[in-house]
Amino acid sequence: MTNNYVSEYQRNARFLAENGMYDPSFETANCGVGLVASIDGKPNREVLRHAFQATRALDHRGAVDADGKTGDGAGIHVQIPQEFFKRHIRRTGHEPEEGALAVGQVFLPKTDFGAQERCRCVVEAEVLKYGYRIYGWRQVPVNIEVIGEKANATRPEIEQIMIANTLGKSNDDFENDLYVIRRRIENKCLSENLTEFYFCSLSCRSVIYKGMFMAGEITEFYPDLNDELFVSNFAIYHQRYSTNTFPQWRLAQPFRMIAHNGEINTITGNQNWTKAHETCMASPVFGAHIEDVKPLVANGSSDSAALDAVWEILVRAGRPAPAVKALMVPESIGQNALMPKEHEDLFAYCNSVMEPWDGPAAICGTDGRWIVAGLDRNGLRPLRYSITGDGILLVGSETGMSEIDESKVVEKGHVRPGGMIGVDLHEGKFFHDRELKDWTASRQPYGKWVDNIVKVDQIIKADSPKPCPWPEDILMQHQQLYGFTQEDFELILRPMVETGQEATGSMGDDTPQAVLSDKYRGLHHFFRQAFSQVTNPPIDSLRETRVMSLRTRLSNLGNVLDESPDQCQVVQLESPFLTSTEFHALKNYLGEDA
Repeated sequence: MTNNYVSEYQRNARFLAENGMYDPSFETANCGVGLVASIDGKPNREVLRHAFQATRALDHRGAVDADGKTGDGAGIHVQIPQEFFKRHIRRTGHEPEEGALAVGQVFLPKTDFGAQERCRCVVEAEVLKYGYRIYGWRQVPVNIEVIGEKANATRPEIEQIMIANTLGKSNDDFENDLYVIRRRIENKCLSENLTEFYFCSLSCRSVIYKGMFMAGEITEFYPDLNDELFVSNFAIYHQRYSTNTFPQWRLAQPFRMIAHNGEINTITGNQNWTKAHETCMASPVFGAHIEDVKPLVANGSSDSAALDAVWEILVRAGRPAPAVKALMVPESIGQNALMPKEHEDLFAYCNSVMEPWDGPAAICGTDGRWIVAGLDRNGLRPLRYSITGDGILLVGSETGMSEIDESKVVEKGHVRPGGMIGVDLHEGKFFHDRELKDWTASRQPYGKWVDNIVKVDQIIKADSPKPCPWPEDILMQHQQLYGFTQEDFELILRPMVETGQEATGSMGDDTPQAVLSDKYRGLHHFFRQAFSQVTNPPIDSLRETRVMSLRTRLSNLGNVLDESPDQCQVVQLESPFLTSTEFHALKNYLGEDA
């Protein structure tokens, strides 16, 4: 693909979007994902060796262009090899300071040198404004021979900025400052229309190498990864398969904290709720800088990028990665009679705070301390894992992605629906699903907190007035006003009442959509189920009660960055459709002005 072709595509896409014929928000992806971790938390090359081998095994999960080299995107997220970057600083004639340095992996405009320099100026200004010192910029070595013509045509300038912790802050505080700095930079560049600027990562803990190449070419494209000083205690890897999205360098994964295989079916609702929650967000971690990190989800973000953005701020505000996974992608508690009470209380709390980001989702993520892998409640994307005797955890979309001596394997398994496993890199300990949820549930007295949840059945008094049935002639008038026809009664409702089953038939349906009909159609006819917005079939709450419910809540727009019993002061409804009795009971409970 030439630059002319790329610009022509972009012009056409812009024209279609402006004229209502194309909506980039419907773009989604489905991929392969995995991680490798050293359970004792010590960095080594063995972790990367396994990760590179597993990544090469993911080639079949990604699409490839006709040139045989341009891929949908692949990448790897690793711990910053401090000695590798400090060696580079010494070669420039400077002595690096004690403690961890930060590295920002940056995509800059490729051919617009003026825009390149302006981006660097914005980055440097914000870093210096916070009082940190910049060691300098480093041009990341790349081998363009291994990528295709189309990937090279859109390849950004890839550079790294190295930053000293001159304020002597802890790694946690340094990391939080870097997050705010990055968000300020991103918003500033966006306001100046520097749209080709992108931070792959800005951290004192980890760095991300990614791009539009096939997964097996990552170590060829980035020679840095072959250096013996390049060591890590974890590696999250990803191969993107773009189902209906034009591939871009910035959309390659991993993102800042997670890599995701699957699709977030509820993404439109999740993004809208995120905007609503932003108005109430506050945290002592950010203080007055909370406005600098908004909006959380950038326009045009993929579903995975949006998930990552919300995951990141929850981590920055103080939640560990296992708690964030439980909050955002919870286990179903609807029909799980075997779930421990402590876990049920945990997920009841989670459901009171935030709307679930419903999968299918296989997620590998980190917060700098924890490495976690988990599935959504349906478990429609696989995650297999193995643990070796020398303390290496391997997790992937498939088993056998990295060659290991079977005699050294001490455990094999898979992550179950709604489950998660993890490693505490500081403590050097592996957690199974039950153990990890036990740890997460013990962080707060969730059992006491969820007592604040009021269920609608609790506020329906025994003497609540029951609606009187209408006389037959009045009932028929209401049915006609509602839009019922004789055909509805005979062909749809009668079989359902008599057999308890959904009516079936072989006739076609030539009824026009409500918006195009010249007949009166009730307001409800203008709406359709929007749960499954990507490639998966709609989920039926009656047929799939184990993983699906219509349960919702009122009075839930609190501060999602907080953790407190006040967040459970909600009214829980089993369905958004209220009976007359429920409606009147709620009206009396919430007051006449509700």
